[in-house]
Amino acid sequence: MAERLAHRDLRNRSAEILRDVAAGASYEITNHGEVVALLSPPSAGTDLRIRRPKLDKPFADIPRVPRDTKVEEVLDDLRRDR
Repeated sequence: MAERLAHRDLRNRSAEILRDVAAGASYEITNHGEVVALLSPPSAGTDLRIRRPKLDKPFADIPRVPRDTKVEEVLDDLRRDR
């Protein structure tokens, strides 16, 4: 039987929980007491696709790209569309 786990516990203890899942544990993830997801190890023989990074350098070494538009303006436009 899978252990029940609130989504906030998954967020706060994600590394620990993912180690447990890798070791075979399963969890029912709840939101406001209702089960919304099942977290379990992949079944044997599952061909998982792993996306490889496009760059081999650390994030901090990626050059910044100058923008003509301020981020605040873009966010304001997006918020008006809601």
